[in-house]
Amino acid sequence: MIDLTGKVALVSGAARGQGASEARLFTELGARVVIGDVLDEEGAALARELGSAAAFCHLDVTQAEDWERAVSHTQQTFARLDVLVNNAGIAPPGDALSTTPEELFMRVVAVNQLGVFLGMKSVFETMRSGGGGSIVNISSTAGFRGVDRAIPYSATKWAVRGMTKTAAIEYGPHGIRVNSVHPGVIDTAMVGWDRLPESAKESVVGGLPIARIGQASEVAQMVAFLASEASSYSTGAEFLVDGGSLAGQPLFRDAGLEKL
Repeated sequence: MIDLTGKVALVSGAARGQGASEARLFTELGARVVIGDVLDEEGAALARELGSAAAFCHLDVTQAEDWERAVSHTQQTFARLDVLVNNAGIAPPGDALSTTPEELFMRVVAVNQLGVFLGMKSVFETMRSGGGGSIVNISSTAGFRGVDRAIPYSATKWAVRGMTKTAAIEYGPHGIRVNSVHPGVIDTAMVGWDRLPESAKESVVGGLPIARIGQASEVAQMVAFLASEASSYSTGAEFLVDGGSLAGQPLFRDAGLEKL
């Protein structure tokens, strides 16, 4: 059983979507959580909903000063910091590589890649002095393969995967584990699943071994596992929550050769 009793976590991008699910589950499992986000009203409302086990802090992950304030706020509020979840990320509407503006590319880099770098950097000394901790970086299945018309997103999710491994090597001697989680298609506002026609939904998930869209709560369960002592010998590793999308394609079945 996953147990987070006594742990204190800072979760970026936690006002809604996957981050909010992670914050809720963490408190259910006994942790105290600081919700970091640029969505002040939504973040504060979630903190109120979760009660004394949660607090909100404005956090623009692209700004080092915001990270410093968030870490300080976490220590002042809950006296320690054991877990960082680098959850914040953006996925702008797709555009071809040849027509993607440089400004858009760098905006995605700032949030999805620089934000993870700054987060890992900002918590190091606090976690080290506290005896260790766990960092969970949210990447994507796009960190394993190219994605058509999504070069900024794909590039940054590959980067998160690589940075996770480097951080695991450097932080391991200090008792800090660093792992990455790679969700597939998850039912959040970013995906807009409810707005898609049934034909589009079928094309996205119909061929998966688990032929449905994933839920934010399922990602949260994986993140909670990595935040807990149940994963104490795992670091520098990649954990998929993708319904089997990276397992491969059912080529024989599609060709009508199920009995071979």
